[in-house]
Amino acid sequence: MIIELIIALSLGIIIGIITGLFPGIHINLVAAFLLASSVFLLNIFQPISLAVFIVSLSITHIFTDFIPTIFLGAPDSDTTLSILPGHEMLIKGEGYEAVILSIIGALIGVIILLPFIPIFIYILPIIYPYVQRIIPIILITIIFMMILSEKGKNKFLTILIIFLSGCLGYFSLNLNIKEALLPLLTGLFGSSSLITSILKKQEIPIQNITKIKAIIKNLKKDSIIKSISASVIASPICSFLPSLGSSQASIIGSIVIGELDRKEFIILNGIVNTLVMSLSFIILYSIKKSRTGSSVAINTLLPSLTKNDLEIIILAVIVSAIFAFLISIMIVKNFSKLITKINYTKLSILILSLLTIVTLIFSGIIGLIILITSTALGVLCILSRIKRTSLMGCLLIPTIILYLL
Repeated sequence: MIIELIIALSLGIIIGIITGLFPGIHINLVAAFLLASSVFLLNIFQPISLAVFIVSLSITHIFTDFIPTIFLGAPDSDTTLSILPGHEMLIKGEGYEAVILSIIGALIGVIILLPFIPIFIYILPIIYPYVQRIIPIILITIIFMMILSEKGKNKFLTILIIFLSGCLGYFSLNLNIKEALLPLLTGLFGSSSLITSILKKQEIPIQNITKIKAIIKNLKKDSIIKSISASVIASPICSFLPSLGSSQASIIGSIVIGELDRKEFIILNGIVNTLVMSLSFIILYSIKKSRTGSSVAINTLLPSLTKNDLEIIILAVIVSAIFAFLISIMIVKNFSKLITKINYTKLSILILSLLTIVTLIFSGIIGLIILITSTALGVLCILSRIKRTSLMGCLLIPTIILYLL
């Protein structure tokens, strides 16, 4: 049994590296494929072994996915916001540092998971029904705070961007297409950045490869504390309520704590990604709710998740995070050296073409229309110099409507 679990963990880490580095492949796609093959796989592996595979794949994917997000502008649904400050650092020759800060945050997210475990197991079932009722108020407040954070004439444009992205998000999520978030978020945050880079004929400068100790030392003394505080406030709420996830947690955390600088926001985004994912497994045990594609797959494989199963899953989270952290460091060091030798305009065109093909395969013609529309809206936001977090109206407004109806 132990050998089988080690094999499942190792395979999950390997596949997670591949899915994380390959733009457009989401964890949910792999989970769906595994479930489709589960009738065959369950004849070979125990259900808990397949669950460990999903857990290790999911955690590893989060770490390695920061590399294409920051260097190639091809975000996953969970790392969309890290592309914003990350791309700015890339253009300044600090792409390596941006990835390191992201994965440091992701590792911190796994560490601060531990004190949340008893809270989510014993207290969450009691407070869950009450917190669920006030979510629309919280989200509406967040939107108002996003608007107020803009200066002067930008307030009107921010309202317009939030409204348009909200309408686009609502219609996209209610259309009968697979993987609706793929074209929606790829367009708003990924391909829009790629197109502006192509138009500007942007070149990637030589990337500074600094020792991790120096990167941490150069941070402001309270930067990590601010990022952790923001994640501790937002991640628990966004992890157990429907339609909320890592991106919303990053927005909520940054608004509640106050203005975060570029590096603090990157660390925050890294923390909430692993914390929200990890908490989803505990939530599955405590209130029997699935809040991520990975937890949905585990719930299918293990309908009655036991305490022993949960302990194995938590251990898999910790071990996967450690290996993923170390592997990501090695990959990003080589990636940082390679990226400057490539024609970035041609690479951007190649990635843009790849994302278009992936969208067509998984979301069809309607998905392509959503991709084009969301890309146009993303470009409008960039040219208007509006904070691109306003584009998260694509998820905030549909969530508000979901709760109010």
